Amino acid sequence: MAMRALGSGGTALPGLVVERLHPDAVNRLAAGLASAALITGTNGKTTTAAMLARILRADGRTVVHNRAGSNLVRGVASALIESASPLGRLPNGTNAVLEADEAALPTIAAAAPPSVAVFTNLMRDQLDRYGEIESIARRWAAALPTFPPDTTIALNVDDPLIASLSHHWTGSSLSFGIEDPDIPSAPDGEIMDAVWDPDTDDDFRYSRRYFAQLGRWHTDSGARRPTPDIAADRITFGPGPTSFTLRLPQSSVNIALPAEGLYSVYNALAASAAATALGVSAETIRDGLQSHEAAFGRQEEMIVEGRRVRVLLGKNPSGMNQALRTLQRPGERHHLLILLNDGVADGTDVSWIWDVDWESQAQHCESLTVGGRRAADMALRLQYAGFPAPCSPIENDVGCALRAALDTVPDSGRLTILATYTAMLDVRQRLGQMGASRLWDVA
Repeated sequence: MAMRALGSGGTALPGLVVERLHPDAVNRLAAGLASAALITGTNGKTTTAAMLARILRADGRTVVHNRAGSNLVRGVASALIESASPLGRLPNGTNAVLEADEAALPTIAAAAPPSVAVFTNLMRDQLDRYGEIESIARRWAAALPTFPPDTTIALNVDDPLIASLSHHWTGSSLSFGIEDPDIPSAPDGEIMDAVWDPDTDDDFRYSRRYFAQLGRWHTDSGARRPTPDIAADRITFGPGPTSFTLRLPQSSVNIALPAEGLYSVYNALAASAAATALGVSAETIRDGLQSHEAAFGRQEEMIVEGRRVRVLLGKNPSGMNQALRTLQRPGERHHLLILLNDGVADGTDVSWIWDVDWESQAQHCESLTVGGRRAADMALRLQYAGFPAPCSPIENDVGCALRAALDTVPDSGRLTILATYTAMLDVRQRLGQMGASRLWDVA
């Protein structure tokens, strides 16, 4: 019962079985869809897809969605199979919202031709699997001409590599980005994953850079960030909801988004672009965004043993930096559990932790527990960043680390968990076994 309340995370196993027995199953099921929205990119796929699914349901549409983030072809197959009848048919008018792995996007798009394809960002992640980000950009550019000609592509033009995809597409497109002139620039020294234009070798230059390579960019040869069709302005960060004005092609609405951080605003913009392409009204987009609930392990909050527990996913330098920024309000200090794994789904090379700005978080740490398969590597990095010593012996086992971390938190206190992907799945399962309930289930 506890795991059902918390959400099991889903599985790709049914899709794997069907994929082996009927390789064309996804094509057959997708043929009956009213629309298919594909969402890809390094960071934000799962949350963007969750936001879009909620918007479409607010519009009265039937939605099938690989909500747990299983984003290879087998995960898409599992989501479609789950919603199909015993005869293998989807309900009439079904709309698919499908998160697509960066490398699997061409295959998924061929199996489930998109009505709209959203590209969120492109950042260094799992180099052992994907290679450099320019190789992914080239793969996407080569795939675009194979999309149906009536597809709309939605591009985050604050990311120059994403903006460049427009050069490879002759169909309909929508762009999105930040238009608030008061958003502060990224801290000095924060990493950029894309530093030059792979087509011209020109360096990207910025009048303002928000984080990683996202911002108001230009090159010496004359390329520059276009004005986005869909934009966020007058952004105000919490505590509490993140407020902003959502500017759409035909109107504007004010949004109170129940999620923190600039990266959450980007996710909302991406979902809004897809919804606009699918003909959803501004008011329904607003209603869907304002009813957003944290996706699986992404700013998810729950109660366990009387303590609040918040889970933040950080699987690469840029994503972890943005998660850390949400914890850095003046005067706030946090009980932290930091979990580092090196599974295939995480990336087996954990040297990326040295590119994270942990130093900015050290002064906000009240207590520290470290766990995961690479706990010793994480503890060493945090020692160099000036963190206090871990409150207990380093525990590679996630369950032991969770127990030790909870014991450091006073009654009615709060534990913040920063975890890589497989560690996040593990700690959520263990929280469920401990009787955790999501915060909105007990409010």
